[in-house]
Amino acid sequence: MSQKIDKREDIQILDYKPEYRSAFKDLNVEWITKYFEMEEADYRVLNNPDSEIIEKGGRILIALYNGVPAGTCALLKMNNSDSTVELVKMAVSPKVRGIGIGWELGKAVTTVAKEMGANKIFLEGNTNLKASISLYHKLGFKRIEGVTSPYKRVDIQMELDLNEDI
Repeated sequence: MSQKIDKREDIQILDYKPEYRSAFKDLNVEWITKYFEMEEADYRVLNNPDSEIIEKGGRILIALYNGVPAGTCALLKMNNSDSTVELVKMAVSPKVRGIGIGWELGKAVTTVAKEMGANKIFLEGNTNLKASISLYHKLGFKRIEGVTSPYKRVDIQMELDLNEDI
């Protein structure tokens, strides 16, 4: 008799440490260069996560799968708001997609955003990345419009109201 194995028990979500700096960069460069081109804003954030995210009051999360970095994302405080944070640089290694790492990162992000005092989470994406857009919808994000983006690849912006039940 076969038994269903829950791979999610092998996923750990941790706060960023300098030892995960290359994983944060490599996981993001991997997906960006597969579908798009690296842009100035990508280089700035990925080459300087401490000064561009951590020192500005943001947080970076690392997902370990069986002890190996397999996913990441970050939350940035938005310049124009004390109550909204931006979800950026979310990536999951293609080697382990489909086992719930994105979901676990997404759920952790809502907790961390609340700890940061946020009422909303904003994100930018591209509708060609169907799995990520589907994940954001499952997490409760809704499409919005009207925010200027520094990225050429962005064709959708979404927001999650943390005061609503998911």
